[in-house]
Amino acid sequence: MNTKEELLQDVVIKFAGDSGDGMQLTGSQFTNNTALMGIDLATFPDFPAEIRAPQGTLPGVSGYQLRFSSDRVFTPGDLCDVLVAMNAAALKVNLSQLKKGGKIIVNTDGFDSKNLRLANYPDGVNPLENDSLTNYEVIRMDVTKMTREALKPYEMGVKEKDRAKNMFVLGFLYWMYNRDMDNTISFLREKFGKKPNILDSNVAALKAGYHYGDTTETFTTRFRVEKAKMKPGVYRSIMGNQAVAYGLIAAAQKSGLELFLGSYPITPASDILHELSRHKAFGVKTFQAEDEIAAITSAIGASYGGAFGITTSSGPGIALKGEAMGLAVMLEIPLLICNIQRGGPSTGLPTKTEQSDLMQAYYGRNGECPMPIISASTPSDCFSAVYEAFRISVQHMTPVMFLSDGYIANGAEPWQFPKADELPAIPVTFKTELAEGEEKLLPYKRDEKLVRPWAIPGAAGLEHRIGGLEKQDITGNVSYDAENHEHMVKTRQAKVDKIADYIPEQVIDNGPASGKVLVLGWGSTYGAIKSAVAELVGEGHAIAHAHLRYIRPFPRNLGSILKNYDTVVIPEINNGQLIRIIRDLYFVDAKGYNKIMGVPITKTELVEALRQYL
Repeated sequence: MNTKEELLQDVVIKFAGDSGDGMQLTGSQFTNNTALMGIDLATFPDFPAEIRAPQGTLPGVSGYQLRFSSDRVFTPGDLCDVLVAMNAAALKVNLSQLKKGGKIIVNTDGFDSKNLRLANYPDGVNPLENDSLTNYEVIRMDVTKMTREALKPYEMGVKEKDRAKNMFVLGFLYWMYNRDMDNTISFLREKFGKKPNILDSNVAALKAGYHYGDTTETFTTRFRVEKAKMKPGVYRSIMGNQAVAYGLIAAAQKSGLELFLGSYPITPASDILHELSRHKAFGVKTFQAEDEIAAITSAIGASYGGAFGITTSSGPGIALKGEAMGLAVMLEIPLLICNIQRGGPSTGLPTKTEQSDLMQAYYGRNGECPMPIISASTPSDCFSAVYEAFRISVQHMTPVMFLSDGYIANGAEPWQFPKADELPAIPVTFKTELAEGEEKLLPYKRDEKLVRPWAIPGAAGLEHRIGGLEKQDITGNVSYDAENHEHMVKTRQAKVDKIADYIPEQVIDNGPASGKVLVLGWGSTYGAIKSAVAELVGEGHAIAHAHLRYIRPFPRNLGSILKNYDTVVIPEINNGQLIRIIRDLYFVDAKGYNKIMGVPITKTELVEALRQYL
């Protein structure tokens, strides 16, 4: 069959189906295939809240959005060009996010009377049989039937055969976008190598989908997206939680410290525990504790013993860790608390993204309990951001809160990973002996950074006691003296504030150094802000973008930057948290743009919101 090839610059695909249809696996395989071709990409996986949500229902739809382009991309796209809908519910949930004229690849078997009823379509209404999809190009495929047909030679039950439907669809998309299947076949061999029947059936379904596109006369056009114009180097596709794990391992290696993770599983942070547990060869120790309190206190114990303690969680778990965080602040000991944020309060929206724990990170402990806060902006940025959080923690003897969120954690993008010798050193100095003139260790005697010494228990002559009760300055003895308490509270705050002298100054990401509007962001709003501001700068507007990594303390020059613009706008996936801190510290009448729907802010909506200030 003769087919023509059409060159595309930018494509957004949404894979959507029941939570058992394997859409996350399909999306991640297409993502890896795309990354291997040197095409820039951004992804947005979207999970149901339940592990096995009610089949065929609207809340049970699992989605995976992927944008790939020959240009640089910073968001997974606002509207889709292609929607893969494995059932009626998947179509209903995602149709509003499809461009007019876009393609819908539907599994017709997912539109029987039962699936239509579960998707809350009125009796007798089938979107494939009325005119509701006339504005789209609909590609109808009985994926279920064709998968079963392809797997006839295999002695498997119908349910087992149906699990390969996602591979059939993936094979068809590989044909449509002119890809080879080698990386997915290699993945299947690695995953199912000891289960030859499952391996062979999945490969057969994948190839059947590819050959369906190749042999069916309906399809006369294939599409191709060329390599992106990116900085030369070696890249890999990476997800946010993976990057956190790799950043921690790299920091441990560069500092010479053993890495200890005390954690309790929670969505969307658990993948950091899973990933770190695979790297015992680097001396990583992982401990899945019985609860959140045991998780953080085990990490505190590891740091007290001279390792670097980490604990990972999300908002509900961070709440449970609050008292122990206060203990770490009082001990003045290195500790990293990774908060991968999700929708709240309480258990809230476990699988949806939010930036709503910033106030918790700032103030969510009893007493005056200051703690540095570092935030990651993209999946690949998690590596360098958590590396920096590690550095600050050990060099300033303080627990540090690292903030990511579900969007960053589960999203993927190309990452040009560094070589070991390109990473900055993280020198760590333990106190190993008494200085001349010292009769005993003074555990709260400070250096020019206001940092106390780190002495490993058991070192001869360095016996000392630390704990959660207030400390007398220098000696570390328990003290209930009122003036000493005020002095120690202010000293701990001054130590955190002084970190500003040891971090880079804030830079403008895009736009003029002064002008009409500054869009100030933090965390996962980075891509939407960068894309929106780039469009408005291209139109000639005096608008700029600055994005914060250091949120406590802020960079020293942030206040002066804010004064260079008529208006400061702060977009956040919360009800306005950074904006309150900025208003409080800098007396700036900042304007907010807030979205609290469990999904990222889109470029299009942000452009429209910013126009009113221009």
